[in-house]
Amino acid sequence: MTASPVLRRLTDWLVRGVRNGAAHRLPVALFAVLTLGVFAFIAIADEMAEGELRKIDEWLFLSLRSAGDPSQPLGPAWLQETAVEITAIGGFPLIVLTFAAVAGFFFVTERYGAALYAVLSVGSGALLSQTLKQYYGRPRPDLVDHLDTVHTLSFPSGHALVTTVAYLTLASIVIGFLESRRARLYVLAVAVLVAVIVGVSRVYLGVHWPSDVAAGWALGAAWASLSWLIVHFLTRSKTADAG
Repeated sequence: MTASPVLRRLTDWLVRGVRNGAAHRLPVALFAVLTLGVFAFIAIADEMAEGELRKIDEWLFLSLRSAGDPSQPLGPAWLQETAVEITAIGGFPLIVLTFAAVAGFFFVTERYGAALYAVLSVGSGALLSQTLKQYYGRPRPDLVDHLDTVHTLSFPSGHALVTTVAYLTLASIVIGFLESRRARLYVLAVAVLVAVIVGVSRVYLGVHWPSDVAAGWALGAAWASLSWLIVHFLTRSKTADAG
């Protein structure tokens, strides 16, 4: 089955879901992000494996460097320091500490389901990232010196993937406590913004190719949507059984 018929069927399903009312819009939207994210990741991975992305990767990579001296990123010295601090948001130590605190809060307030959801969603995303890095085995960029310490392979970007999963998971938990549509959109927008700036910082610091980051975003959004979708259906099933 080619991508075009699949996309047509997905579009028809989305339209039917939206017409069925607000109760169906969340799972429809999540399924759409899941499907498109997986498609995008596979497309990027295939092109990367065939070497088709090398030229565009290098062009985008070098567009963030000084034309006269590619070893220097664009902007003043404080911007480089800021990028290092921003990229730490997506580092495993901060992610682990943040979700340990979140899970601990839900545990002491007896919201065990939310605690389990947070830990499993982010933990499985991190495991997926490391597994795919070993599978694809792509080396880190070698055009310039790295401005951040790295210990793993390049594809997909673990920072982009795990940050996307982590902050979208946090957003989904917070959204569950909000009634205002505007507030929900704000929380979701903040989560997306964090994932975007962390991913861009990885390219700016010279430790990832742009395609690494794009693949991480795509798969991270898909994984977070899958987790959210599973929880949504489990919650609805539990509510229906209780009724």
